[in-house]
Amino acid sequence: MNDQPTTTIRDVARKAKVGVGTVSRVLNDSPAVSEETREKVLVAIEELDYRPNPIARQLSIGRTLTIGIILPYLTLPSYIERLRGVQSVLVDSEYDLVIFCVDDPAQRNAYFQDLSRKSRVDGMLIVSLPPNDEQADHFVRSRIPTVLIDSDHSKLCCVVADDVEGGRIATQHLIDLGHRKVAYLTDFMETPFHPAFRFRYQGYREILDKAEIPFRSDYVMQGERGRQNARTLATSLLTLDDPPSAVFASSDTSAIGVLDAAHDLGIKVPEQLSVIGYDGIQEAAYHNLTTVDQKLYDSGIKGTQMLLDLLANQVKPPCKQYVSLELLKGSTTAPSM
Repeated sequence: MNDQPTTTIRDVARKAKVGVGTVSRVLNDSPAVSEETREKVLVAIEELDYRPNPIARQLSIGRTLTIGIILPYLTLPSYIERLRGVQSVLVDSEYDLVIFCVDDPAQRNAYFQDLSRKSRVDGMLIVSLPPNDEQADHFVRSRIPTVLIDSDHSKLCCVVADDVEGGRIATQHLIDLGHRKVAYLTDFMETPFHPAFRFRYQGYREILDKAEIPFRSDYVMQGERGRQNARTLATSLLTLDDPPSAVFASSDTSAIGVLDAAHDLGIKVPEQLSVIGYDGIQEAAYHNLTTVDQKLYDSGIKGTQMLLDLLANQVKPPCKQYVSLELLKGSTTAPSM
């Protein structure tokens, strides 16, 4: 147990022979202090081994020094990869990150309401949870800098991928390989979370139409997210009387579930079935999966830097940045037999 008395800001002021307010201004990096006085205070801080109380400092500057990030499905690889990008930027900043994981729309709405108060966070990152018009107006009125990642709204700043284009890229790749029986396997498209699945489907349909390939509703499978659920859906798809020769899965996790189902059924990939995913997670590289890489890590970096720029008044909402999309060709797609 340490019985030494805690050094206070008054002790520092006494040793440096300045007022408490001067010490506070030095701690807050105020320019209204001469270099000579600043040096005296810094020497006193070092000699006394003074550690400012973080709560007191937050109160003194009128900021929380925290950024809140609201996101669903925290355990999924795509969200973890975005978080890695966010943390890579914040590690060199003065801000701490507080994570709020959403399980349902009611919880999302509660976080939107509660965190848009200045006393809770200085800024917000919202991942894959598009706000409605009323919620966006509330964020604007609250004046809490807010950045959307993987969704957008005309009144807020956002970092997005063009998921319709991503759907086109994936489907075009399969058609270029000669496939005409192309299926789309996805998480539920009508959901308050992750509208991107619906946009990828739109790109899929556009390319089928462009190639004059008749749309088949039995080639569209959707259900709960997760590798095992995708495996179950893919099993139903691949045991149709007239199964597809290629599957575009709306995420890499789902695509890996398709590979599992193909293995279960003795279907050779890519000789008998081509599979393409979407995201570019690390596990996709392990399976040498062909995928549309949407630069998840980069989107976390871009969104966080945009938020820091908002906090520094270097940009004004609304603003938008796109992350690039890249087709990564692996060993799970090949020309149609």
